[in-house]
Amino acid sequence: MDTCDVLIVGGGPAGSACAWALRRAGVDVVVMDRATFPRDKVCAGWITPPVVDALRLDTDEYRRGRTFQPFTGFRVGLVGRDRTVETRYGATVSFGIRRCEFDEYLLRRSGARLTLGSPAASIVRDGGRWVVNDAIRAPMLVGAGGHFCPVARSINREERPDRAAALVVAQEAEFAIDPEDAAAFTTAPDVPELYFCRDMRGYGWSVRKGQYLNVGFGRLDCRSLPRAIAEFVAFLEASGKAGKVRGAPSRSWHGHAYLVSGSARRRAVDAGVLLVGDAAGLAYPQSGEGIRPAVQSGLFAARTIIEAAGRYTRERLRGYDTWLRDVFGTGAPVLRAMSQLVPATVWTPLARRLLANPAFVRHVVLDRGFLNP
Repeated sequence: MDTCDVLIVGGGPAGSACAWALRRAGVDVVVMDRATFPRDKVCAGWITPPVVDALRLDTDEYRRGRTFQPFTGFRVGLVGRDRTVETRYGATVSFGIRRCEFDEYLLRRSGARLTLGSPAASIVRDGGRWVVNDAIRAPMLVGAGGHFCPVARSINREERPDRAAALVVAQEAEFAIDPEDAAAFTTAPDVPELYFCRDMRGYGWSVRKGQYLNVGFGRLDCRSLPRAIAEFVAFLEASGKAGKVRGAPSRSWHGHAYLVSGSARRRAVDAGVLLVGDAAGLAYPQSGEGIRPAVQSGLFAARTIIEAAGRYTRERLRGYDTWLRDVFGTGAPVLRAMSQLVPATVWTPLARRLLANPAFVRHVVLDRGFLNP
């Protein structure tokens, strides 16, 4: 049986960030993931400068053979409505990346030992240590496997579906742009497009990243997602706002589900175990974006583990839980707070009107929502 100091289940940005920080401190780390890398991941695919800084990303190195598209503005509107608000910042505020490239880069860069293509089918607590798949033994376990992470399930066995929980369901397709279609795009690659549902319970995106296009949709209502996607794609094609997304409905769409922070909260700390990223339900409720919370939580989990100095009691790890509450448990975002205070019959048309206001789009939807400084 193999042994290590810390076993991380999940090789996405949360797991990779945690592994990278631990390895820099000399900790022996194994990352286990059911997938082999590179692999696709449902995500519009952009990161903000704070993520670049937190990961100390060498952007010159990363650009070599990988997509790294600067974004300097956004176009925001409603599905089915031609009028949009375009916001320009005059500087780079985000970078478009492809998750198949980004996640593999972070995982390989972490320096951890990798066990890929191997799901964590068995997780057992044995004498103060964790034994996974009867193959790896470690005193410290980190759950970084997304919403359906087996580590999260193992310490939240009493978890029950909560109707009040904000569970986002999303689907996306990413594909190379046909050269014949490239000239049909009405916006430059540095301006992603975001289109909200008329009921304000989700939004679609069209994001150009170099020679690739990512089209997707996320909603709080899983039953209406297929219809919403079909309407969104038809809207993009009919309006010409994102060129011709020919054959998009028949392309390989990938699905995903996750909790946003501030909804029904999972227990993220136990003796010898921490949850990070989507496994802890940390995506931003304003936008559903999860990369920055994943990186933040992965790095702070590593710091907590290092400070525990091999004594991984619940009490020694409790600082991580306090940090989660301080960073992700405060207040409701403006849009959600207003929707809770104002009746739906008033809120929905009000929100539509606000989305036509350039100041509201810039300072609330983008600055406080999607860019989240």
